[in-house]
Amino acid sequence: MSLYFTKEHEWLRVEGDAAVVGITKHAAEELGELVFVESRDAGTEVTAGESVAVVESVKAASDIYAPVDGVVLEGNAALAEDPARVSSDPEGEGWILKFRITNADQLAGLMDADAYAAFVG
Repeated sequence: MSLYFTKEHEWLRVEGDAAVVGITKHAAEELGELVFVESRDAGTEVTAGESVAVVESVKAASDIYAPVDGVVLEGNAALAEDPARVSSDPEGEGWILKFRITNADQLAGLMDADAYAAFVG
């Protein structure tokens, strides 16, 4: 299992040829408590940098972008009833979607935890 981060404040946890995506703790703190989360439908092909979900807080609405190319496997259904889960546990139970990675070479362009900490530091 490997963990990567983007400059748009998404995290990506690789599990085999699949990945779990969410927003970082830093992004969750900036947004505040989320009131709505919606992700792309299962089976949707996405390219790196394409919007794959939308999160809304009382402060703002933000797009969540695909860190790498892939195919959406599922959204986190629990967020429909409890979108605040993203705010309370953004890098755990508040994950937003899972997808199958179709271009693993793109992972090399993402940050590791230390690089991300320096980026937001």
